[in-house]
Amino acid sequence: MATREPQQPAVRIVTCPACKGDSVFGPGNPYRPFCSERCKNMDLGAWASESYRVAASPPPEADEPPPEPAKPPH
Repeated sequence: MATREPQQPAVRIVTCPACKGDSVFGPGNPYRPFCSERCKNMDLGAWASESYRVAASPPPEADEPPPEPAKPPH
């Protein structure tokens, strides 16, 4: 019986979220999905400076009662 060679994981080319260039999305790219350490650090800096934000609803006003919980159907 012949032995099989171990298969290499599939490598894909994706768009770098920072510079929009090509980026290798595979084990050989430690910065994935970014194409380079520079692009990775630019994205991290944008999060750290609060350039990116996750949407959230505003907190309720202090004088408003909390909403009533939903009642289960009978």
